[in-house]
Amino acid sequence: MPFRYRLQKVLDFRINQKEEQLIRVQKAQAAVYKAEQDILKNEQDIVNTKNGMRNADPMMYETYDKYLEHLWQRAEELELVRQEKQKELDLEIAKLVKCEQAVKVLEKHKEKNKEAYLAEEKALELKQFSEIGVTRFYKNKQENIEAEEQEILKQIREIEGS
Repeated sequence: MPFRYRLQKVLDFRINQKEEQLIRVQKAQAAVYKAEQDILKNEQDIVNTKNGMRNADPMMYETYDKYLEHLWQRAEELELVRQEKQKELDLEIAKLVKCEQAVKVLEKHKEKNKEAYLAEEKALELKQFSEIGVTRFYKNKQENIEAEEQEILKQIREIEGS
């Protein structure tokens, strides 16, 4: 009879949870990456605006200043969003680690149960071989006894016949 792990359904469930959590982590990583890209784009806009301000008409300086303030405020907002996304990512990673630990615990348990099962199977097999050996020994002993009895009967007949 092959090895059957009694908690296989639980193990499969935990593996599925781990895979789902891995997908959530990947989505959170993508969100952090997008937030970082938005920050880089905003920084590039600030640099471009500063460069444009150097070449602009002095009448436009006030407009450039207002736009730069808007971009700096946006940079602060984007940094807050990035920090929030990073916190979510850290949380999802912590959940993933817990899921992985739960899977590893059950896999170790399964491995130990399998080893115990194999040891038990080996012991049963040795017991069967031992029983076969005892049976053969007993059978051989009976045959030897019968052979000796036949020999004795043969000798008795020879003695009686002579």
